[in-house]
Amino acid sequence: MMTKQYLKGLVFVAMLFSFAMPVIAHTGVGATHDFVSGIAHPLQGLDHIVVMVAIGLWGCILAKRLVWQLPASFLLAMLGGAAINLQGLTLSFAEQWITLSVIIFGLIAIFTPRISSVLAIGLVSFFAICHGYVHAAEIEVGANPISYIAGFLISTAVLHGLGIGLGFLYLYLFGKNKQILVSP
Repeated sequence: MMTKQYLKGLVFVAMLFSFAMPVIAHTGVGATHDFVSGIAHPLQGLDHIVVMVAIGLWGCILAKRLVWQLPASFLLAMLGGAAINLQGLTLSFAEQWITLSVIIFGLIAIFTPRISSVLAIGLVSFFAICHGYVHAAEIEVGANPISYIAGFLISTAVLHGLGIGLGFLYLYLFGKNKQILVSP
């Protein structure tokens, strides 16, 4: 049976690999113009996968209500970030904020800190705006932004769901509250 330390070690190794691999998700190269491109985009870099899965995992472990609020907040804020970009506004250092999000959410997945709901949602939302902004920057001129954005929102939601599933597995294996979906 896997131990808690073993699972934390796996998350840490995945986080390290995300820095060792070239970040290919935001290269500015290739066609990003349709729904399928939007679906594929968050899956093209381990940086995206680590952050999205960690948010689902953290929400599951942190509190009953946050299991759905953190991923939903991320998706809504990511949509807002995409809208900021499509309006022609500039979000300074968006790529650097995304790099920082990998570090922060990787550490959160390892240590699962208990912080206030407001702070957790604020942190998730801030980084989601950056992710959405950069995703939208990849949209080609003349492309349909709605289908592309719908694609990357769906893909991101699936990754959050994977994190939630891992969170339930973690809770099951380590005897935490197994009634997490039941309201208090």
